[in-house]
Amino acid sequence: MQRNAAALDKTLYKTPFSKAYWRQAAAEMKDIRMLVFAALMIGIRVIMKLAVIPLGADLNITFAFFANAFGAMVFGPVMAVPAACVSDLLGYLISNPSGGPYYFPFVLTEIAGSVIFALFLYRAEITVTRVFLAKFCINFFVNLLLQTPIMRSYYAFRGMSTVYPLFDGIRLAKNVVMLPIEAILLTLFLLAVVPAVKPLNFVRSTVDRLKLTKRHIILLAVMFVISAGASAGYVIYDYNNKSFSKDYKAEERLQRNTEMNDWVAEESGENADNLVTVILSARSRAFQSEMTYELAIYRLDQDAFRSREGTIVDEKKGTLYTMDLVRGYSKTPASKDEALTLIGTGTAVTNKHTGQHLSIDIQWLNEPKQGDTAP
Repeated sequence: MQRNAAALDKTLYKTPFSKAYWRQAAAEMKDIRMLVFAALMIGIRVIMKLAVIPLGADLNITFAFFANAFGAMVFGPVMAVPAACVSDLLGYLISNPSGGPYYFPFVLTEIAGSVIFALFLYRAEITVTRVFLAKFCINFFVNLLLQTPIMRSYYAFRGMSTVYPLFDGIRLAKNVVMLPIEAILLTLFLLAVVPAVKPLNFVRSTVDRLKLTKRHIILLAVMFVISAGASAGYVIYDYNNKSFSKDYKAEERLQRNTEMNDWVAEESGENADNLVTVILSARSRAFQSEMTYELAIYRLDQDAFRSREGTIVDEKKGTLYTMDLVRGYSKTPASKDEALTLIGTGTAVTNKHTGQHLSIDIQWLNEPKQGDTAP
């Protein structure tokens, strides 16, 4: 029995798609030596998270992926899940000593990264190709695709007015440009560490196939092109189909609505004080200089407005009903305000770089207007 167990202990698998692979991974949870090793890797991983190179809001370069990859390679995908959870929680407690809400979905990126490393490296013959593919999957599928909805939900959870961008330039560049650098560094790290711990019987594979060749450089270049191309393509698609007005903060929405209101009044001959123009959407296509605004134009009932002016409309935030509030409306609150009557729609085009007004087309509804140009 001991000889069979030892033989099983040295088994390597070409893929993780077998019952024996997962039985072996689950068995690591009962191994005291492996539990101690996992605790050590968690500690190192948390410490390495503190050494960051900040690039921007919610974006840093860290080197914790070294400990993450090595730990997952040794103890496998089953133990990788609780190890990631503990690592995430400890990292939060250390980096937030004053407390604050812990946002649980963040742990999903920790789990996903650990499991991906384990699926590629645990009980497998370690090769440069496996290392490169593991890092590619983490940078693209975890750091870019999975991280975005989690961060957007976090911004909503914290009640932040800023919308987390789908693919901002810095985050995209970091994950695409750093891919070949991190992949090569991880290969060199494993090339140095695996032989050192081999006598401890933690690692079953060798590093004989961790040698960079021209074929690997070509593979890395292909992965770089694929990730950059796919990311850039999605950015362009999102840019062409998104409404930029959804990202407006309250001050910016008020400013832009007021600017459009003055333009509508000037074009129609109406009194700007009696109009409230609301931007419904602001769209632009990549590599073009125009921004196209869809507008809703309302007539303001001054008496109805004055009867409510100064009243509280949101007790939690202490928001008062004021002219700035009305002129800073988005689509839904404008449609619900009884002091406003929809009298027209419009399409305005500006230069998105200079703000220059290019054209405006107003379609009035069948209500009499004060200006000569209105029906």
